[in-house]
Amino acid sequence: MMAESPDPVQLTLTPIGYVRTAYADKVDAPRQPRAAAGVPGRIELLPARHFEHALEDLAGWEYVWVIFWFDRNASWRPKVLPPRSRSGRKGVFSTRSPHRPNPLGLSAVRLERIEGLTLYVLDVDMLDGTPVLDIKPYVAYTDAIPEARSGWLDDVAMQAEVTATGRAPADPVDAWQLRWETLAAAQAQWIEARTGLAVRARAEATLSLGPVPHPYRRIRPDGDHMQLAIRDWRLAFRVTGREVSMLFIRSGYRDAQLAAATADDAVLAAHREFLALFAR
Repeated sequence: MMAESPDPVQLTLTPIGYVRTAYADKVDAPRQPRAAAGVPGRIELLPARHFEHALEDLAGWEYVWVIFWFDRNASWRPKVLPPRSRSGRKGVFSTRSPHRPNPLGLSAVRLERIEGLTLYVLDVDMLDGTPVLDIKPYVAYTDAIPEARSGWLDDVAMQAEVTATGRAPADPVDAWQLRWETLAAAQAQWIEARTGLAVRARAEATLSLGPVPHPYRRIRPDGDHMQLAIRDWRLAFRVTGREVSMLFIRSGYRDAQLAAATADDAVLAAHREFLALFAR
């Protein structure tokens, strides 16, 4: 007869600081640091715990591990559907999903510089206000294991090449190629200049994994084409073979919403300007 399991020990964790990024909502954030290449952010440590001493000697490291708390997750799921899965749901422990029994996150980010208690970092995939629990240096000789298998992501041919050459593994999911039609490219350029939203980079990071409808990535069919939602913009695209053609961009607001908007609403003002330049 098996003995009853003891009650789990309750642990208390205290944030050492918070992440500051441009990502306000979960749908905005990239799914991995590689999808956030070059995206800047800050880690602001709390001033009351003498962390200036804890930061000594860290500036010489190029990458650091950030251990954080997925504070906007209310529950966990034993099976999840990762964006890269080609064969249905996976056990959460075989994924990087944020929906975990203890919502701990781990990201390797590039360290640009340290000023006081602020770490300026790149390749940030965390939401603004994310609590940081710990920071550790990324140690290349022990943290990188080129010959490691990639579980359900593994490609047999790729893994054989890695084993033979010793090179770091490539992304095991073949990227789809994106092509921007003239109208879509002009619209994306305008949105980026007017609002600061990196529409092209966000679309390419999402659709390079595949254009299949997926709830996490906000992709769905829309008439004779497909649609990707990025914040309050709707990007139309069509798929031919393994090429994704970006056709045009629309506002996510209805005409009635834009007509009723007050003149001082900056977000809706940008959408009205967009529609004046690029008629539906």
